[in-house]
Amino acid sequence: MPRLLSRLFLPVVVVLIGVGVSVRAGSEVAVDKLNKKIDNITLHDPSGTPRSLYDLEGKKAIVVVFLSFECPVSTSYSSVLAELAKTYRDKQVAFVAVDSSDDGDAAHLAQQAAEFKLPFPVFKDEDFRAADAFKADTAPSVFVLDHNFVLRYRGRIDDGYYARLKKNGRITRHDLKQALDEVLQGKAVSEPATKAIGCAIVRERKTRTDGRITFYRDVLPIVQKNCQECHRPGAVGPFALMTYKQAVNWADDIKEYVQERKMPPWKPVAGPGFLDERKLSAKEIETLTAWVDEGMPEGDPKDAPPPRQFVTGWQLGQPDLVLTVPEEMTVGASGPDLFRCFVLPTNLSEDKFVTAVEVRPGNSRIVHHTLNYFDASGKGRELEKKAREQKETKQGDVGPGYSAAMGLGFLPTPGKVGGLGGWAPGNLPHRLPEGYGYFLPKGSDIILQTHYHRNGRVEKDRTSIGLYFAKSGQTKRWKSIVLPGRFLFIPPGHDHYRVHGGLEVLQECRLYSVMPHMHMLGRAIKVTLTPPGGPTQTLVAINDWEYNWQETYFFKEPIDVKPGTRLEVEAVYDNSDKNPNNPFNPPRLVKFGEQTTDEMCYVFFGATSETPGGIKVRRDGPREKPKDTKPAQPAK
Repeated sequence: MPRLLSRLFLPVVVVLIGVGVSVRAGSEVAVDKLNKKIDNITLHDPSGTPRSLYDLEGKKAIVVVFLSFECPVSTSYSSVLAELAKTYRDKQVAFVAVDSSDDGDAAHLAQQAAEFKLPFPVFKDEDFRAADAFKADTAPSVFVLDHNFVLRYRGRIDDGYYARLKKNGRITRHDLKQALDEVLQGKAVSEPATKAIGCAIVRERKTRTDGRITFYRDVLPIVQKNCQECHRPGAVGPFALMTYKQAVNWADDIKEYVQERKMPPWKPVAGPGFLDERKLSAKEIETLTAWVDEGMPEGDPKDAPPPRQFVTGWQLGQPDLVLTVPEEMTVGASGPDLFRCFVLPTNLSEDKFVTAVEVRPGNSRIVHHTLNYFDASGKGRELEKKAREQKETKQGDVGPGYSAAMGLGFLPTPGKVGGLGGWAPGNLPHRLPEGYGYFLPKGSDIILQTHYHRNGRVEKDRTSIGLYFAKSGQTKRWKSIVLPGRFLFIPPGHDHYRVHGGLEVLQECRLYSVMPHMHMLGRAIKVTLTPPGGPTQTLVAINDWEYNWQETYFFKEPIDVKPGTRLEVEAVYDNSDKNPNNPFNPPRLVKFGEQTTDEMCYVFFGATSETPGGIKVRRDGPREKPKDTKPAQPAK
């Protein structure tokens, strides 16, 4: 048996994979079993052969990692663990693998492990033997044993996350590696326990068959309407919410996220009303919360509504022109998010007006959002050619296009480069108002800037964009107003640095949409409109800015603007070490600029007017920074 196990664990890593099915962020650091010998554990491999922890006797250290294939935090560490396995392979470090509660048999778990390229076997944790032996309650969490099977470290792999599903902008401590090195050197572990952030290992859910509020009758209709667009197999949501069991597994998070109005994802806290608002009503929130509090009664499946049918084709009908990324884009398993620009020639022989744009991601698991542009300058082609010649292959990213952070990689030329909207999960395509369209010059290219989230395994994508052309020759240009927030730099150490910008509209026009834009230091932003002699109106206010989630918000009713109307923006930035998204540690002076690690403040308005040319405005000149650097107050 020992020799057989030695061959089985030749890849050196033994990872105990315990299932996490609800995200956990407890405040206490667990210290159970520290400096105590762990009891022996016997589990079965896919062939049914028993394997024991103590069969690893003779190893200098043993790493036990609880993972879950259903937890996005856990899967994001797949490549990190694989690299650690290779690094310590020749140092007599053993690692073991077990799954505590994922559905599926051992063969299915082995298939998932192969998809994530885990170089170690995966065992199914039978009756939570492994989880109970280690007092493990979070995936991912790691446990380091010395050669006597005494637990010397328990906690996180590194400080890559600061809260549930929230990544730090930088990793400053590699806890697992540090603990391993100290154990191998015969030293006491300098920090033997840290807080693991990820998904809870749920051993048992006590549920009820019937109750005042049941899943099939009351909860499922809400989930279908508001959640399943993203939370279904193959979609962008990190887990599915299609069945009763899945809803029970994530019940604690459903309650917390809806009570805090973090889900469905909808950033505005104020505004005149927007199309396609992703909001739950007070009654819906009360229903979901009460269902969890009352033990998650299942109810009668006969009460369930018909399954929701999702549109698989073009939602606005067949586009007039479909452009698809010419080759598959391979996105590496780990590393910073990828912003990739794909240059798609239109080959149009005449100018067109585009009345609607629809984006279809090829792989919804990793496509976070897109920003769409036309380029008649040829600069996109130049950057793509340069990238092809240099054969860009960072983090295993291979494919067409070129990489650029939060933009096109070059400054747009008026009349030569313009926006065509964007796409994010849950967004529905819109037709522009009757008689208006984006002007698309003949021979121009479409540049599709695609934001990819990595999910712990190598993925491939070929996204398409559909363009709908105006059929009438009387189409007028869709116009824009750009409102900048004025600053030169954001000093280090300021956690509430305010930026202001304003302009006066000099002619009649009509506003249809608003899109605020900041980078990683952004904290809050508020956009207002003040007509001459009238009260100030909030057009959009966001109090928890996230640079990875930026949308164009279309008003339910267009807003008529008179000459003399003021548009203003007030934004708050956090350039302190308390901001987990700060790309610099320690904080540095951050200047205005195009790169993600630079900063900017803009508001883009979609508008129409009956006068030729652009909409005339008078922008404010330089303004002294306000003395009050407290954050903007939440909009009423």
